[in-house]
Amino acid sequence: MAKDIEVGGEFQAKDYHDPPPAPLVDAQELTKWSFYRAVIAEFIATLLFLYITVLTVIGYKTQTDPAKGGEDCGGVGILGIAWAFGGMIFILVYCTAGISG
Repeated sequence: MAKDIEVGGEFQAKDYHDPPPAPLVDAQELTKWSFYRAVIAEFIATLLFLYITVLTVIGYKTQTDPAKGGEDCGGVGILGIAWAFGGMIFILVYCTAGISG
């Protein structure tokens, strides 16, 4: 991925500097409480997001199922599902942005 420049038949050095590869998690970071706090916050936020949104979809499907006596216009509808997904993303990002970045 080097960008070599040919000037007059010979190659010049790259015109930019590649930073050295950095590890995903540094060994010193594993000893800090802020790392574990961020991991816990992300886990709980993901758990809440999946729980609320999957329950919304399941509730919509059971409320509109004609075999179970559901109405065509019953339940939250497609717009309600979209509001549940968007609302949960908004709330969880707002609550965890200060913790996990």
